[in-house]
Amino acid sequence: MTFINLLRTAWRGALANKLRAALTMLGIVIGVDSVIVMLALGNGARAAVDTNFRWLGSDEVRISERQVNQNGQLVLAGKLLVYEDGLGLPAAVPLVDWVDMSVGGPARVRYGRNVSNLIFQGVTADGLRSLLSSGQVEPAHWAAERPFTAPDFIGEGRFFTPAEVLEGADECVLGWQTANDLFEGDNPLGDTIWVNRSPCTVIGVLIELVPSDPTQRYTSQVNAGVYLPISTAVKDQFASEPAVQIGAHVKDTNQIRQAQAAIATYLRGRHAVEKDEHGNFKDDFDMTTRDDVLGAQLAAARTFSLLLAAMAVVSLVVGGIGIMNVMLVSVSERTREIGIRLAVGAQPLDVVTQFLLESVLISAAGGVAGGVAGILTIPLAASLNQGVAVLEPGSIPLALGVALLTGIVFGIYPALRAARLDPIEALRYE
Repeated sequence: MTFINLLRTAWRGALANKLRAALTMLGIVIGVDSVIVMLALGNGARAAVDTNFRWLGSDEVRISERQVNQNGQLVLAGKLLVYEDGLGLPAAVPLVDWVDMSVGGPARVRYGRNVSNLIFQGVTADGLRSLLSSGQVEPAHWAAERPFTAPDFIGEGRFFTPAEVLEGADECVLGWQTANDLFEGDNPLGDTIWVNRSPCTVIGVLIELVPSDPTQRYTSQVNAGVYLPISTAVKDQFASEPAVQIGAHVKDTNQIRQAQAAIATYLRGRHAVEKDEHGNFKDDFDMTTRDDVLGAQLAAARTFSLLLAAMAVVSLVVGGIGIMNVMLVSVSERTREIGIRLAVGAQPLDVVTQFLLESVLISAAGGVAGGVAGILTIPLAASLNQGVAVLEPGSIPLALGVALLTGIVFGIYPALRAARLDPIEALRYE
């Protein structure tokens, strides 16, 4: 028999009892559905890290104060992270290439009669480099094929120098919208504005920026702001020493764990951190890397994925056993038909192929139905996992391949059993 004839015969056999075939497919449907959702959750965890933690570069160790729960309230575990902590970090830890620090707060910015209420940022001389590495904003109207660098963020004038940051110069750089609001199109360079009650000279203006995430382009205020040297902000804008955000960028990402250990040693010395009764340091700071965030996000998705994986395995095995059972019943019901085929010259391989095709058709139909169910189930699975699920196109062929493999594995025994029937005994079968 030709392959086409065998396929037609298998198709008719699979449709001989539609309800039985549909119930047999149910396990395959659930298994394929679980495989697709499991892969989508894993992809979603990675996508969530890329989207929500884009500001955390692969070479960066973000340092923050540790907080503990006391009587239902979060309080500091020890000392604040202050400007001096970050200032001495590159010299104390040779694995660190550069450090960015920032501090912010509300500001009433005034020039003449024009007033803007916004958030000021105290930053280091590498503030533009940090802005670039965060990936959160990009220049507006920038040609997509042209890469941009940190200096490209400056539209007019310049940014602070390291010396100006160290000496606490009374200078500032304005956001594009803030410059337009205060100076109404006039050149602001060299003029003095007031940030709260402190004067500063405008030395630069950023170009117009847009958020890298298109969904935030109508809500984000990336062009409203004023940037001060962090030492100036600490000196003029706060009544007491403020906590600062510190990001240490390592020279070699392969040594980021060694850098974390060295940073911890440095901060323990500055904060006089002691050991507890178990010999462990009672650190008053936390360090976070991109790998840490990815690991935490993946751990949450992995727990849910393990449940889905177990469900997928059980469902596929149950579905496979169902296919085997149905095919054995089909062989038993069609024993006389098989005997006639063998008696008139059909080869055992033809019989094996026919019943394997029938098994594969059932599993393939279950795989297609499971693929559709998986696509529809992904939003529900993401909401239950409190995360994001991203459908990867390659997961659908993979799930269908698993369904077909299940049909072949569990269909081979009934097919071989049919091919091994004695034609004479089969013709006598009632």
